[in-house]
Amino acid sequence: MDDKRAVICKLIDFYAGVLSTRQREVLELYYYEDFSLAEIAENLGITRQGVRDNIKHGEEALFDFEDKLGLIKKNVFISETAHRIIELTDNEKIKELASEIIVSCS
Repeated sequence: MDDKRAVICKLIDFYAGVLSTRQREVLELYYYEDFSLAEIAENLGITRQGVRDNIKHGEEALFDFEDKLGLIKKNVFISETAHRIIELTDNEKIKELASEIIVSCS
């Protein structure tokens, strides 16, 4: 479950802006704040089933966005390539630029 949680959190980091407000809110409470379904339902004034549906549909949307856009995959590739550039060069300016790329991917 922890692996799934980590994956979902990463997906939320990248794609939260394209989820519905309700999906984003529910997913953030569930995955970031570790609220239970009942706690989320009470805080948002919806049913537990509504919370469950928002989680399910939100997760599906996140995986669909990554399948179609691949932003996380691209981000990992860029970061790994920048690390490799640092390993392969002695040029300090290039290392500095690659380090800036790594920071921007974090």
